[in-house]
Amino acid sequence: MYDPPFYRSEFEEAYRYIIDEYEIAPREIGIFIPCALRKPYSSSPSHKLFHKIIDSVLTPDRYHITIFGTCGTVPAELELMYPYANYHYMLGKNQDPRVRKDFHRIEVYRLCGYLEKTRNTYKKRIAYCIGPFRKALIEAAEKTGTEFMLLPSDPMIDRMYDIDCPFPEGSLSMDEYIEEFRQGLVRCGEL
Repeated sequence: MYDPPFYRSEFEEAYRYIIDEYEIAPREIGIFIPCALRKPYSSSPSHKLFHKIIDSVLTPDRYHITIFGTCGTVPAELELMYPYANYHYMLGKNQDPRVRKDFHRIEVYRLCGYLEKTRNTYKKRIAYCIGPFRKALIEAAEKTGTEFMLLPSDPMIDRMYDIDCPFPEGSLSMDEYIEEFRQGLVRCGEL
């Protein structure tokens, strides 16, 4: 249960099901947010906060949420599907360079497949992420030619960066990041 889930065959099988068989209903806006330690994801404090912000700006018929990270890429409505609700892992606590490199390679591969599958599913995409998840998303977006509004912005991350913290970029639940996310959702909804 505590090994990196991205190595496990059941995560690749679930990913293949999503890519090869699962139909995602078209929406105006695709919102990409990172996975959470607590399962189901929607019960985590961070996801509750993200959903509160999203729902204060957009009506549910306008958006679709995709969760990504150590779990791979998961349409939010599948968060209870095995194995997504059945693992416990935090990439930020693993400093093994091989594991980090493998995560990046596997996550870019899975994101590329999902972005290709959903190329015509969303008119606009917004992603809210930092750290290794952000790096993987940026590379996958470049490889697939997919445009995203990416938040928090690089200047905001630079402003909030604290080298003395265990996670120097901070947390996506920080007020400054959340406000920028809210403003980005407003802009995305107006475009």
